[in-house]
Amino acid sequence: MILKGTKFQIKVWKYLKKIQKGSVLTYSDVAKGINKPKAVRAVANAIGKNPYAPKIPCHRVIRSDGSLGGYSGKGGIKTKKKLLESEGILL
Repeated sequence: MILKGTKFQIKVWKYLKKIQKGSVLTYSDVAKGINKPKAVRAVANAIGKNPYAPKIPCHRVIRSDGSLGGYSGKGGIKTKKKLLESEGILL
């Protein structure tokens, strides 16, 4: 799959592909994972622009307070919740 986006978006999206099924990370975890720990908002924006959901599993990223956050894929937050539940994650 050839990803189309900014260098930063592609870096974030490639990192998301490493999140294993049945696991979740926070936006802050992702920012730290790409060595940009202060770029939490930029990470959230990049995730929100992910046109490859759910193949690039942005549904596995949640807010630090444990809430779901947003979902850019078809069906929005309801779909995110269903995807997480199908992987055994109950929030």
